[in-house]
Amino acid sequence: MEKGKKHYKELFKDYPDVVTLVQFREMLGGIADSTARKLVRTNAVKHFYIRDTYMIPKKCVIDYVTSEHYKDYKKSLKVQI
Repeated sequence: MEKGKKHYKELFKDYPDVVTLVQFREMLGGIADSTARKLVRTNAVKHFYIRDTYMIPKKCVIDYVTSEHYKDYKKSLKVQI
């Protein structure tokens, strides 16, 4: 059964509207820092880069985890949300 945006909105409700890279990694089940950076650098996840910090809107995280890219990509992850 595929999880929809409503499921992820509920799952991520305690996170702020804009998350840091550390929070993003946590939201995706504890993925590695290098993996998270690769996702933002390749623009798989929309984000802002302010000073030395990646800022990722929670809506963009939800859009990503419900996307086709994540559907294919999560098969290679050790931890899945």
